[in-house]
Amino acid sequence: MAPETVLITGASSGIGRELAKCFAADGSRLVLVARRGGALESWAAELRQSCKIQAQVFTADLAHPETPNRLTAHLQTAGLKVDILVNNAGFGAQGPFAQLPVDRQLEMIQVNIAALTHLTRLLLPRMIERRRGGILNVVSTAAFQPGPLMAVYYATKAYVLSFSEAIAEELRGTGLTITTLCPGPTETNFITRACTPKLRAHRSTSSKLFNRNLT
Repeated sequence: MAPETVLITGASSGIGRELAKCFAADGSRLVLVARRGGALESWAAELRQSCKIQAQVFTADLAHPETPNRLTAHLQTAGLKVDILVNNAGFGAQGPFAQLPVDRQLEMIQVNIAALTHLTRLLLPRMIERRRGGILNVVSTAAFQPGPLMAVYYATKAYVLSFSEAIAEELRGTGLTITTLCPGPTETNFITRACTPKLRAHRSTSSKLFNRNLT
């Protein structure tokens, strides 16, 4: 049987990078997506050499609404059928809602919600046809409560959890799996990008992961 094809967004660092390593160790063919092309290509080359797998790179910013369509067009041109979609890309921002730049918050909704939903809608129908594959949505323990001073970020994660649970019910009996990964504080560049000095001072080198296999 041919190796499964796994598409991972936000694959150049942090949790996305570690997930790519896990899938590569299992012999999966990878499509790695991230904004930083240099880091992404370097990581793909390392995986090709160490795990003897195929790994393609697609440099793109999911903050741009046209990116999911561009990505799926690239997959069609390359003749790639995605078996597993890993929606990992996302970011947060800390500060009072009324003071944070509105463009930054709308960009967060685009990456954390709109792009994730768009990619899922584009790739899921083919998985259903083949009755093979699944989706892994990287959520957060933030999904389980409101988050003052990170109001939009917490709300985006609540959306992803609710969305995942809903489509899991819709897909019951299809053979597909919908899984959410809900990590707590984790050593990645997320905290630096979110500009959260209080969280940075208290961050933990370990994370408590809540995995929910919904179907």
